[in-house]
Amino acid sequence: MGNVQPTIVPYDGFDVMADVKAIRKACKGLGTDEKAIIEILANRSADQRQEIKQAYFDKYDDELVDVLKSELSGNFENAILAMLDPPQVYLVKELRRAMKGAGTDEDVLVEILCTSTNADIAMFKEVYFQVHERDLEADIEGDTSGDVRRLLTLLLEGTRDEGYEVDEALAEQDAVSMFEAGEGRFGTDESTLSYILASRNYIQLQATFKAYEQLSGTEILDAIENETSGTLKDCYKALVRCAKNPQLYFARRLNKAMKGAGTDEDTLIRLIVTRSEIDLETIKDMYLEKYDVSLKDAICGECGGDFKRLLLAICH
Repeated sequence: MGNVQPTIVPYDGFDVMADVKAIRKACKGLGTDEKAIIEILANRSADQRQEIKQAYFDKYDDELVDVLKSELSGNFENAILAMLDPPQVYLVKELRRAMKGAGTDEDVLVEILCTSTNADIAMFKEVYFQVHERDLEADIEGDTSGDVRRLLTLLLEGTRDEGYEVDEALAEQDAVSMFEAGEGRFGTDESTLSYILASRNYIQLQATFKAYEQLSGTEILDAIENETSGTLKDCYKALVRCAKNPQLYFARRLNKAMKGAGTDEDTLIRLIVTRSEIDLETIKDMYLEKYDVSLKDAICGECGGDFKRLLLAICH
């Protein structure tokens, strides 16, 4: 939406064989030259990294991922491996990880599905099946329940209007429907809210939120806070924030990952790696505006070593 800026663009002087040899050299002998690995991978686009992986295999008959796994460790290794997957493959692995084992990490499901385009969702379904030989919709249905399941299933249909037209009459009508589904009644009719948030275009939703506030005197996020709870509330808030300003939503996610006791490194890696070629530069601006501290300084305060250096290099 709008004019957003990435931090990583395809490297102009890209020489795949020079990169392959430099990475080989960085991994050979005693110790690993992590700085050289960061210098190369944090300055190449995802497509260029795929070329490096292929050329590495062709030249040395070695999988680059296996080589780096044996040389690196911890969060630094996780971040480097995330960068070596095509973005859609990495994200479907994250979706699967969020559902595997005991309990479900709904935050991850919400973050990925609530911020994806229809084309992204269609691709996720396809790639999820290729990578895991499982059906994404069936897995999400099996791992969630009730209104959350219904909302995520709606999002998985990938039928959101992605135009930029605003129908003021529809905005008024949706605002009334949302009011009558929530504040205007005892209990909440989640299906109405879910349908509107999952199907209207973002500009249309902004008009609806405005109409809602004029009608009810309550800001939409406050209404959601008062009327819903648990994971469903998180889903709705994520959808509203994405409709208002997706980059600010991501800035908030990054801040939450670094707040409080312990850092959520998985979220840091996922957002910084996957948004780097889309809108990370704009997310950095939003972060500074919202929290009065730069994203780089926040990372410096929370992360250390090569992991910190890699994240900073991606953020430029």
